[in-house]
Amino acid sequence: MQNKHDRPTKIFQLFLIAAFVLTGLGGCGKKGPADNQIELVVLCGNSFVKPAEELCRQFTEETGIKIAMTSAGSEDFLPLVQAGREGDILITHDPYLDYVRDANTLADSVHVGFVAPVLAVQKGNPKGLKSIDDLTRPGLKVGVSNPEYSTCGEMVFALLEKKGIKDAVLKNVDTRLTKGHSTLGTWLETQAVDAVIMWNGVANTFGGNLEVVRTPYEYDEEIRVHVIGLNYTKEPEALKKFIAFAREKGSGIFTEYGYVK
Repeated sequence: MQNKHDRPTKIFQLFLIAAFVLTGLGGCGKKGPADNQIELVVLCGNSFVKPAEELCRQFTEETGIKIAMTSAGSEDFLPLVQAGREGDILITHDPYLDYVRDANTLADSVHVGFVAPVLAVQKGNPKGLKSIDDLTRPGLKVGVSNPEYSTCGEMVFALLEKKGIKDAVLKNVDTRLTKGHSTLGTWLETQAVDAVIMWNGVANTFGGNLEVVRTPYEYDEEIRVHVIGLNYTKEPEALKKFIAFAREKGSGIFTEYGYVK
């Protein structure tokens, strides 16, 4: 059966390709003076921009190799990677490493962290929420990611189903299903909702503008974050250096940005 991640819009794919060709995607790290300087292209899933930028910055600082990075949904990058069209490196989460391997475009990979759903509330936790089960409380305004587009959403819906509280929580969700985790954080920041379930690392980017409630990890699966080298690269030696650097520094950087279980 075709996976939903294999069906991004053709318009978006064409837009990405045009962006690569016409603009070079913008830089990450030091700007090099020469046109012939080595440059690696990083395709970064939307949920990992901050730690990926820091990884790129430190790599360029240490090696002098430029990085051009663009971000989008991992599902949007997948057809480009499967076809061997664009990018040297893909930063994403499970199950995309399997998809890259199945497409025979995998050169190497490094596990650098975890994405995990966390319960986040308004700063100060004015509703006194302590667990996922509290999201059934009548009158709460709750936001979650849409399982049609989001691995996090799939995990959350499965947990709610297992706990027997899906209908009660979705009553409080109402129409507040979203594709983007940043939207969930913004809803909390502006007090449009009382609570959300979102990725750990994205919650971390909002700093003190929201609060994460520490709850037991009750999900059936662990979702790892990977830095993936693509075997159709035109810069294999530079790619090896990046993967080695990610193996040495990546876990620490992603931990610093909250990508832990």
